[in-house]
Amino acid sequence: MIRLTCTAALIALGSTALTGAGASAQERRPSADEAQMRAERTLAQMTQDEKVQLIHGTMAVVVPKPRRPRDMPMGAGVIAGVERLGIPPQYATDASLGISNIMDMRKGDVATALPSGLSLASTWNPALLRAGGRMIGSEALAKGFNVMLAGGVNLVRDPRAGRNFEYLGEDPLLGGVLVGAQIEGIQSNGIIATIKHFALNNQETGRATASVNMGEAAMRESDLLAFQIGIERGDPGSVMCSYNKVGGIYACENSFMLNDVLRRDWGFKGYVMSDWGAVHSTEALLAGLDQQSGETVDAKRWLSTELRPKLADGRIPAAALDTAVKRILWAIYAKELDKTPLGPKPIDYAKNAEVALQAAREGTVLLRNEGALLPLAKTVRSVVVIGGKANLGVPSGGGSSQVVPVGGFRVIEKLSDGAAAVFSRRAWGGSVPLAALQGALGGVQVTYLDGSDAQAAAVAAKAADVAIVFATKFSTEAEDQADLVLDGAQDALIDMVASANPRTVVVLETGNPVAMPWLGKVPVVLSAWYSGQRGADAIADIIAGTVNPSGRLPVTFPASVAQLPNPKLPGADLPPPSKEDKIRYGVNTNSPPFNITYPEGSDAGYRWFDRTGQKPLFAFGHGLSYTMFRYSRLKVKGGRTLRASFTVTNTGGREGADVPQVYVTLPGKARRLVGWDKPMLKRGESRTITVMADPRLLADFDMPSQRWVVKPGKVKVELARSATEPVLSTQATLSAQKLKP
Repeated sequence: MIRLTCTAALIALGSTALTGAGASAQERRPSADEAQMRAERTLAQMTQDEKVQLIHGTMAVVVPKPRRPRDMPMGAGVIAGVERLGIPPQYATDASLGISNIMDMRKGDVATALPSGLSLASTWNPALLRAGGRMIGSEALAKGFNVMLAGGVNLVRDPRAGRNFEYLGEDPLLGGVLVGAQIEGIQSNGIIATIKHFALNNQETGRATASVNMGEAAMRESDLLAFQIGIERGDPGSVMCSYNKVGGIYACENSFMLNDVLRRDWGFKGYVMSDWGAVHSTEALLAGLDQQSGETVDAKRWLSTELRPKLADGRIPAAALDTAVKRILWAIYAKELDKTPLGPKPIDYAKNAEVALQAAREGTVLLRNEGALLPLAKTVRSVVVIGGKANLGVPSGGGSSQVVPVGGFRVIEKLSDGAAAVFSRRAWGGSVPLAALQGALGGVQVTYLDGSDAQAAAVAAKAADVAIVFATKFSTEAEDQADLVLDGAQDALIDMVASANPRTVVVLETGNPVAMPWLGKVPVVLSAWYSGQRGADAIADIIAGTVNPSGRLPVTFPASVAQLPNPKLPGADLPPPSKEDKIRYGVNTNSPPFNITYPEGSDAGYRWFDRTGQKPLFAFGHGLSYTMFRYSRLKVKGGRTLRASFTVTNTGGREGADVPQVYVTLPGKARRLVGWDKPMLKRGESRTITVMADPRLLADFDMPSQRWVVKPGKVKVELARSATEPVLSTQATLSAQKLKP
């Protein structure tokens, strides 16, 4: 059990910004059984054509205008309803970071842009994820959508993967708890959220052709556990299956994943929708797929045109269609889509922006602060801001999750044309770092250079009291990164600036961890990730000291790619896909088929570093504050699970939030995060915190018995500031136990 202490600011946020956003929690949702009975009654009244209508859909832009319902919003997809039975249409929108508007489908439409998934995960604050989910869900509803393709919880296994910025880190407990909270918030609006991409969709190279080959126990203890925890906590109406293969079988027709794990073992009652272009056969319906979401980008209309003759001659039994329809109806009734009126409604963007601002504040991680250079002293009179589009703002990465922020983009840099432009465009907007710093550092002369001339930047830095270099690295869906190096010549720029002025601050606005060859010269490093609508204001608040940073890393920053389980990104050295590959695997094909193996198995991220004894550049869980915290009185109780209690005291000079973390090391295993808290403490204040461990985190998945097995005996328990910085340790004795998968 994770218990999080909300800050006063977050409590206030929940009582104003959320209700003001137009969201309202339902007083009472139907029980699972009630929804099931309604689904069965409705199913009994449906014709076969009406049933088929419910299991396939298209992209809104390809629906001819004369056939578009008046209230149909332009978004990711549309599934027609059945008006005579009161079954509403399903209008879907991307994604986890806000309401996207790909290729300006809704002319001029904007939305509140949350920070990236890694920034949200850096908050370690489920209450804040719930607030953000409720906010973006309310905007989806106001714009006419009742299905959100959120939230993403694929584990970060390789820091070069292009979609890492959308996800919630490398740990299954952290990611699962946070995504569950986000889904709960979204669905409080009476709409459906979609946990994705199920599963082992950990890189973009080979996104449509690669097969991930991993043992079942390793899957259960890592990637699948993140989904399992997220589903248990958030109860999403839908699961989206991924493009890739698992064990040689496409994820969207993988009966083991969809029928055995998801339905039999976890008891999931909702429906499985495909990713757009991820369906490859009609038989996927038998393997657990319920809905072909974007049939226009699949090779064929597998669950409509191709399905009907197979239903007619019995090759696909009618019962399979009924099962899929019943699951979709269950989600509609359980989440009350049929009772939720769709937009348009007014949106209070000013209040919603406060949610994005709080998320950016808590998601910014102070990685290094030598000499306590931050917050800037009142004696500072001149600051030069250099590079990183600090005169424009860096709100997001690329791809289907990209949100057009309120105010629109200031500049869009198209790297390609046609369909690929959706994924590759770099767009600048949101709050502006330069302006935010000028406002926050009143009385300080703040100037700007774009960094294109490193020599000029060094000269300006030498003349200023402090230099602040903004550094970027672009990440996008459909494309992985070649390395951990900052884009262009930014590493050289930082080196020259820091050589000229030892009082240099580097602000990283990236979608992934990056290498830092200049780290020894730079006293301060802030990881602001892609910081969304109000990210620049959050950065300025932290630099000025009006906000005390509390972010902690949800991923490990390796010192180099040589430390990674796969130093060479799988598939990166393959030739482009052939014409035959593209025909066979579809529009998302970006490589020939190949296999992916992960040597780390279940020990993703920090657990790999612990297992191999390597020292990362910055550890999972790391993050600094402007105050100090003391840990004491660690007590643990074992038995069928583990209960740890301890006291955290703010021994510094100002109020701040800390993130104490509890890790357990089983005999012969790598350490595992089993719990944390995030108390906000006034100076001198102490608080006793209790963490209860999920027994699955104390267990191994045993293949012969198909059970989680907790072995009896002693385990090491550590109270830590990060995965590599234990402060207090003790032992606990666990009792033998077996748990259902």
